[in-house]
Amino acid sequence: MEPIAATTNPFGGILPKPEALNADAQAFAEELRVSLASWKEEGYKVAWLEVTIDKAALIPQAVAVGFVFHHSGDGYLMLTLQLVEDAFVPAYASHYIGAGGVVLNEDQELLVVSEKHHRSDGSPPRYKLPGGQLIAGEHLAEAVVREVLEETAIETEFDALVCFRHWHGYRYNKSDIYFVCRLHPLSTEITIQEEEIAESLWMPVADYLAGEHISDFNKRIVEAAIVSPGVQLTEMDGYAKPEQYEFFMPRDVELGED
Repeated sequence: MEPIAATTNPFGGILPKPEALNADAQAFAEELRVSLASWKEEGYKVAWLEVTIDKAALIPQAVAVGFVFHHSGDGYLMLTLQLVEDAFVPAYASHYIGAGGVVLNEDQELLVVSEKHHRSDGSPPRYKLPGGQLIAGEHLAEAVVREVLEETAIETEFDALVCFRHWHGYRYNKSDIYFVCRLHPLSTEITIQEEEIAESLWMPVADYLAGEHISDFNKRIVEAAIVSPGVQLTEMDGYAKPEQYEFFMPRDVELGED
């Protein structure tokens, strides 16, 4: 019996092709036993097993021989088995990434939103910056423009990245990085995203900074966006895939090849 068809990774890992896994659990168990013996003999350090949801019946067979859960995604579970004791297994993604936009118009008014879930208890509105979580494959500058547009219908253009905060114990006990970006508006008429947003308005920035129910964090990041030039999107020689790479540097800094 031949080992299951597989590819490799840079960490001495062997990765059976998901489509090559026998959908019959008993047949898979025997093929996996033969494959593990072969992979150990060939010197591989870690076996990575991606099981698609349509083959979920194979998971108990893998766990029975020592595989453990690594992470899951839409439609699959990834498991690992160290073929060599203490072999390195790279951790899965540990952070959420979000972005908020400081949007100031020519009248020194700040674009703010109040979310519905903060208004359900009858407390005063908690005005914050429009923004949200990045989606897979999305650049930071694109995400913040998209989030502002979705929540308020205000079209904007990215100016600079002005600050960020990092904290732990966020959703599902993951860590979170929240980037704050300065944008300038290209339109003025607000239309809220009714599913999430209770209210959105142009608020005089002085009123926002003096607001009793505005968090100190939100005040500080708005102040930072006003006084700091921030860092701008920058092209980097030697990185030919703008859809893959995104660089932020202070203005007037020349960058050479890595």
